[in-house]
Amino acid sequence: MTHTGELDGKRLTVISTGIGTDNIDIVFNELDALFNIDLERREVKPKLTSLDFIRLGTSGAFQPDLQLDSLLLSEAALANDGLLPFYLSGGTPDEAAISLFEHLEDGKMQLPVPVLIVRPELPPAFAASDLARGVTMTASGFYAPQGRSLRLPSGLSAELLNHMRSWRHNDLRITNIEMETSGIYGLATALGHRSASISALLANRAKGTFSSQPAKTVERLIDKGLALILQG
Repeated sequence: MTHTGELDGKRLTVISTGIGTDNIDIVFNELDALFNIDLERREVKPKLTSLDFIRLGTSGAFQPDLQLDSLLLSEAALANDGLLPFYLSGGTPDEAAISLFEHLEDGKMQLPVPVLIVRPELPPAFAASDLARGVTMTASGFYAPQGRSLRLPSGLSAELLNHMRSWRHNDLRITNIEMETSGIYGLATALGHRSASISALLANRAKGTFSSQPAKTVERLIDKGLALILQG
């Protein structure tokens, strides 16, 4: 579902992408193509347009001290979903990724996927905001990729998850889990766009608690996101 209009004179397009970085892959490539590819000639335009992509979504807190119904800005994203290696090859790993890899290695543990952390260019109003920040872990699925299990076991054991909770790099730690942010941050950066992801924490995965007012919290998330967008 897509709606385009104006808010206080600022043109906005609101898109429901669906869940997961597979959907992000489609939406980002096709939106970028609308602006930066001459669809009749099938050629990249000589002058490229940079866009701002803002994700407003829900998430589960990863750390026990994070409060239910609070809002969190993703400073970076841990890509546990498998999309970005198809786009990002070579280059120097983020220092935080090296730090996390070494932390896991020290505990004789490893993730089922390569350790890849991506950071976006945040739009100025989001970069200057007073929102709490952290590293968002983006999973490729809802159950085993997030440490949940029904009849099938998860490759993210409780021991591995707890070890990941103890990781720190400067002022960064893994704060929440969802299923889109690393795709947004990685593709936006590679294509020359700015991006930001704000999450409403509707559950605390470490404590097993859940929000009693999810609709109210999501409304507050939307209000905060729109206010920051209007600030430019």
